[in-house]
Amino acid sequence: MAGVRQFDEREALSRALDVFTDRGFRATSMLDLAAGTGVQRGSLYHAYGGKEEIFLRAFGEYTARFLAGAAEALQRPTKREALLTFFDYCIDTFTAGTPPHGCLSTRTAIEAATESPRAETAVRGLLDDLETLVLTTLSTLDDGVEPPVDLAAAARLVVSTTRGLAVMERVRYEPDELRAIAETLVTSLFGR
Repeated sequence: MAGVRQFDEREALSRALDVFTDRGFRATSMLDLAAGTGVQRGSLYHAYGGKEEIFLRAFGEYTARFLAGAAEALQRPTKREALLTFFDYCIDTFTAGTPPHGCLSTRTAIEAATESPRAETAVRGLLDDLETLVLTTLSTLDDGVEPPVDLAAAARLVVSTTRGLAVMERVRYEPDELRAIAETLVTSLFGR
């Protein structure tokens, strides 16, 4: 039947995300995506139009899951606990796998800036949404502790630190070292 997809789109996008996570945006080819998804290259072109479209669809799914996990991690009674749990979630996300797969959004931001403005925009959207999520959480928690900077600046600093931690993980900092860095930031903002 013409026009009917002969593959499970959710499964194909999930597998495509794995390929992009393993290889990065730049190094991933349509042949890699066909091999990784088990879907013929022609079918992928027909369904999505090309690598960038596949990435954007898969990254959209990734963004939704990541933000949902971050929101759940932030559901704690104090700002300090919320941020420490949030950092644990982020660190666990990019140290998962054997070997660890790193942070797809940070890697894409570095690689896609010159190759895909749309991918760059998607990463910026994720970071902006993450910053809003952190700011909203910090603003609603009334634990009597205020940072030495305004909450918007604190939220931006927190999100910026997640990117730095992702880079440090790539040069073999261990999860415990990354958590110690995050805890230092949280302590400087909200005390012990």
